[in-house]
Amino acid sequence: MDIHAYTIEELNTLAESIREKILETVSRNGGHLSSSMGAADLIVAMHKVFDVAKDPFIFDVSHQAYAHKLLTDRWENFDTLRQFNGICGYTKPGESPYDYYVAGHSSTSISLAVGAAKAIALKGEERIPVAFIGDGSMSAGMVYEALNELGDRKYPVVIILNDNEMSIAKPIGAISKLLSQTMAGSFYQKFKGKVEKVLDHFPDGASYMAKRFEESFKLITPGILFEEMGIEYIGPVDGHDIESLVETMEVAKSLGKPVIIHAQTTKGKGYKFAEGTKEHWHGVGAFDLETGETSKKSGPKAATAIFSETLLAIADADEKIVGVTAAMPSGTGMSAVMEKYPERFWDVAIAEQHAVTSMGPLAKEGFKPFCAIYSTFLQRGYDQVIHDIALMDAGVAFALDRAGIVGEDGETHQGAFDISFLRAIPNMTLFAPYNETTMKEAVYFAKAYEHPCAFRYPRGAFMAEDCVSPAFELGKSHLLQEGEEILFIGYGNGVGRALKTAALIDGNAAVLDLRFVKPLDEDMLTELSKTYKRWYVFSDSARQGGVGSAILEFLSQKKIKDIVLTTFEYDDAFITHGNTKLVEESLGLLPEQLAKKIM
Repeated sequence: MDIHAYTIEELNTLAESIREKILETVSRNGGHLSSSMGAADLIVAMHKVFDVAKDPFIFDVSHQAYAHKLLTDRWENFDTLRQFNGICGYTKPGESPYDYYVAGHSSTSISLAVGAAKAIALKGEERIPVAFIGDGSMSAGMVYEALNELGDRKYPVVIILNDNEMSIAKPIGAISKLLSQTMAGSFYQKFKGKVEKVLDHFPDGASYMAKRFEESFKLITPGILFEEMGIEYIGPVDGHDIESLVETMEVAKSLGKPVIIHAQTTKGKGYKFAEGTKEHWHGVGAFDLETGETSKKSGPKAATAIFSETLLAIADADEKIVGVTAAMPSGTGMSAVMEKYPERFWDVAIAEQHAVTSMGPLAKEGFKPFCAIYSTFLQRGYDQVIHDIALMDAGVAFALDRAGIVGEDGETHQGAFDISFLRAIPNMTLFAPYNETTMKEAVYFAKAYEHPCAFRYPRGAFMAEDCVSPAFELGKSHLLQEGEEILFIGYGNGVGRALKTAALIDGNAAVLDLRFVKPLDEDMLTELSKTYKRWYVFSDSARQGGVGSAILEFLSQKKIKDIVLTTFEYDDAFITHGNTKLVEESLGLLPEQLAKKIM
């Protein structure tokens, strides 16, 4: 949709239509609502001023980019948002040439913009990278690494800071508004440039006084940090005033150097239930438009909820229990302990590296830290796990939520790789529960364990029903049922898949709850190899370096040659978005499909 010729009135009408479309679609499909509603005006202004056909539009996380999708030839099929074989909830170059780069994890946009600017400079082209980043993403160190180079290299990059928390602008008030209007004007920018040239020719004393005056002026604006890094700052500006936004972006576009536009927006703009800093409306399931009530489905207790309850119980009983999460207190189930024990449980914002490293000294000082983090986000703290935790043999327990297929969030969020990348680390112990009782036992084991460890569990409920189960014992598995010819080895939620598959095949299959993939229960596996010659591995994880790989390594080392092993782990490919059951069906992982393969 080419909107370069639109009037301001037409742009305002378009923004309202976009919000209505987003609201209607997300109420049916679920998705990221408040951030997308709040960003609509900013994105409309971006498309008005810049040329999406040639200027790289780079969205940080990109969960707020729904308006961008609607403006780039996806209006008609937007109702398939986050559905299997439908539009992705994040930017995805394979979906549209207007999605410059894949995104899903935060704080990458400015680094990407710097890289794009380097390529554009080398090619001698007239293009301007535009990075769109939220205030939450500004908490990650990678942002400042990129800003540091950008301020030094002076590439023409426009950064739009979507501040929807008012964390910077609120204290400034009326002065802020006056200053932002002044600094966004072309007169001020030209005047400032001329003054800087004149100052270079002043005697030292006069130049010093003039520059001190300019620095004092900056001190009453919130942009001093960026200015000191060598990046032009404009703002704060009203992120819902499209006319002002267009004027500001035109100025930034003309400067030919790095500029950050600080825009203040309201989350959920246009939908009264979602407006404001309400975490619930960030990512939502289907809901009723008239009442704002979520369309709730009854079902078994989620694994996250079980972890949350158990963590709170052990924290009540032991003041040495501490914990951290990186901007996901409700998602990881840490909200309850953080509310009750704010001095012992911390949210460090989007800073996974810091979250991991900061727990090491707590373990060293005699505390028991739990680092609650999504499987996919632990990838962002991998070196810290190795260097700051495992190398020190520090007793940090990693509670890995969202292990396996997570559904509609897709490739960037699937928890496929944690077993593969953690299993290679010395001093690291890996285990997994498969139902409510074993989840509690896993937390209790982690509490008592004095070395680095990680346990994984799925989004939503476990596949297996609850049952009586023995406590976890280091490196010990649990044989759930005996069989005749074949052995099903389940790990974590894979145990539930193994049990459901076993119920569908002709003949009895033995089912083993592996429990530990590192260390393996070598005694049990050796004993079972005498009876069962066909082994099938069930684990919601990548095949390369996964559970099947660990077992094959064991068989090779022990020279056990007469076992035929098949693993039903994920193939070597990124897994698309969509309803979890539909995604699993496309991968051939439903119990009915697995039973047919085995038979």
